[in-house]
Amino acid sequence: MHKMLIGGQWIHAKDGGSLPVSNPSDGQVFDSISRGGAHEIDLAVKAARAALSGPWGAMSLTDKGRILVKISQKILDHEEELTQLEARDTGKPITTARNDIKVLARYFEFYGTAADKIHGEVIPFVNGHQVSLIREPLGVTAHIIPWNYPAQMLGRTVAPALAVGNATVLKPAEDTSLSALRVAELALEAGLPPGVLNVVTGLGEEAGAALAAHPGINFISFTGSNEVGTLVQQAAAKNAVKCVLELGGKSPQIVFDDVDVGRAVPIIVRAIVQNAGQTCTAGSRLLVQRTIFDSFVGKVAEAFAKVKVGTPEMDHDCGPVMNPAQYARVNRYINQARESGVPVLAEGTLATGLSPSGYFVKPTLFGPVPRNHALACEEVFGPVLSAMPFEDEADAIALANGTDYGLLAAVWTENAGRLQRVAKAVQAGQVFMNCYGAGGGVELPFGGTKRSGHGREKGMLALEELSSCKTLVHYHG
Repeated sequence: MHKMLIGGQWIHAKDGGSLPVSNPSDGQVFDSISRGGAHEIDLAVKAARAALSGPWGAMSLTDKGRILVKISQKILDHEEELTQLEARDTGKPITTARNDIKVLARYFEFYGTAADKIHGEVIPFVNGHQVSLIREPLGVTAHIIPWNYPAQMLGRTVAPALAVGNATVLKPAEDTSLSALRVAELALEAGLPPGVLNVVTGLGEEAGAALAAHPGINFISFTGSNEVGTLVQQAAAKNAVKCVLELGGKSPQIVFDDVDVGRAVPIIVRAIVQNAGQTCTAGSRLLVQRTIFDSFVGKVAEAFAKVKVGTPEMDHDCGPVMNPAQYARVNRYINQARESGVPVLAEGTLATGLSPSGYFVKPTLFGPVPRNHALACEEVFGPVLSAMPFEDEADAIALANGTDYGLLAAVWTENAGRLQRVAKAVQAGQVFMNCYGAGGGVELPFGGTKRSGHGREKGMLALEELSSCKTLVHYHG
């Protein structure tokens, strides 16, 4: 059983509780983790607070950044080990898992080299005064990350928090904690002082809830469902704690009749089958101008039928979904759509020899999907693509904005003016033009609008979210 890291020490849960770790490819338990709770969270927060008063708090930003760069190199030195661990824990194809580890390393590299470049400002003020703005760490930051990209999400939230000098408490998803524990071990080897990164494993309703509600934290980062995000935000509000929330999406791919078909089709298919569709940024709605709907969606269907699902070592287009609950959820949406008469235009195939107890789902393309149907409005979080026609530019914008979400969008057209008009009109935190996704996008500010959440991660803006601004006013006569 894997222990937790608190204050530089590896410990079991006080009550000895544990949680099983299962392989999504066959449903079999292959390991276990400690089941931490409120007691362990309290220890971790106190350890982080102590670290701020110790060597970490006194260390220059340059030296902090150097440690983050060393962590990045440690990750790369153990790339294959971490890849295999991530693939087995999540069911991802090996290539996808390896890319996730590379992106994880890139986060620590990017923020490590940015740590001593967080500059302040000088404000012109009345004569006799010097006014400057400086940025300071928030203190103890809490990070509750999901199971779909465990390695990437660790880097995305923890690396910028450390770069500005915070101490952290990380609660990884109970389904996928192994890479976080191993990276924490590597961080200690790289010279990160004890207590700066604490990892408490356990259930969301136990350890996660205790972390969100703890009065000793100064910030919460949460990625997950709207329902849990609401609870996290309520807990944060009770302690007047800032939070950044990323709560999912129903991202549209808006395709006009002058699209470059050869470029668009493979990218659109990849955007929904990647990670078995278990991606908040999945391009799950395919909105196509009616004049080319049949021909273009036909091309997508041809490509969709070639998609293959398998185990990590098979390294096909996608692997299984994460767990029994996710398997039931995705199949419920697929079955309900079939039963309501929505046409199935194409399905992917399952590789031969798969375990019958694995959580494998055939990627499915539906269309045309009615605009008020669940597939058009709700986040399936699986490899399910909904094709829908639109009439003109105004109709495309209305349809794209016609959900509660606003995370990502893509616009496909060779008309430069239309690209700009539609991109500005679509309600989304990121809009891609004749492309989709950013391959990690470490440098690009990321976050949503509407029910997709608030606040920004990635890029230099993350450093602002994870620090506070202090105004210094000096009267010098």
